[in-house]
Amino acid sequence: MAREGSIVRAADVLAVTQPAVSKSIKELETILGTELLDRTRRGGFLLPAGEIFLRHAESSLSALRQGVEQLDKLNAPDALPVRIGALPTVSARLLPEAIQRYRSQGLGATPRIVTGPTAFLMTQLRQGDLDLVIGRMGAAEEMTGLLFEHLYSEPIVFAARAGHPLAGLASPAADLARFECLMPPPGSVIRPTVDRLFLAANLPRPAAVVETVSLAFGRAYIRATDAIWIISEGVVLEDLRAGILTRLAIPTADTQGPVGISTRAGLALPPAAETLLGSLRLVAALIRAG
Repeated sequence: MAREGSIVRAADVLAVTQPAVSKSIKELETILGTELLDRTRRGGFLLPAGEIFLRHAESSLSALRQGVEQLDKLNAPDALPVRIGALPTVSARLLPEAIQRYRSQGLGATPRIVTGPTAFLMTQLRQGDLDLVIGRMGAAEEMTGLLFEHLYSEPIVFAARAGHPLAGLASPAADLARFECLMPPPGSVIRPTVDRLFLAANLPRPAAVVETVSLAFGRAYIRATDAIWIISEGVVLEDLRAGILTRLAIPTADTQGPVGISTRAGLALPPAAETLLGSLRLVAALIRAG
């Protein structure tokens, strides 16, 4: 009616009868408790209340159309991929189950997982090459222009192969100097935390160091040697539970750090990425519940 200028033309466009249009307008006015239209013989014009309602109604219809379009894109077989930056701590713990739950929904958007150092992934995210990054929160200077959603916290652990000489000892810290250690390299998210731990707990420096956060290398190396791996719990948790690796009794409660999702500030995620975000939150809730 507002676009066509008369009930007659509005009825023709909608392919309904004039009484049906008049009835719908009257019902809407009853619901809103105010008159929207000043009717004349030739048609009518909107009253101030009608003008206000029309603006909001048009916005709502536009949002609804966009929602339908986004759903069509979400389910399309050629939908754009969900681009995920994954740090080591979530690659073996949070992400696999979240991806399974996402895939079970039968969406067309393929998950594309990119790994790398924190600074690299955050730069990719900031440039729009990634939709989100999952892992420990980066340093303040790396989070400029980004938002962080905390999912859960986890500590750093000292892990070694099953049957390691220090396994089962109540206080193995003093013997660390006898063994090679795998440590995160400078510039990694957890390296400052590891350095603070050695200082605060007065831990002896290891005999030799290999710097890595590689899951594949770390698992293979410490299973074949007496090296000790200082790493985020999430990286080795499944191996610890399976008895493949053992956690040495070195207190690390003060190394708890936030694990979560980084996204670009002020920008909405694509629909498929939002769906994955829901799966990540669900799995994180299960992790928090133990």
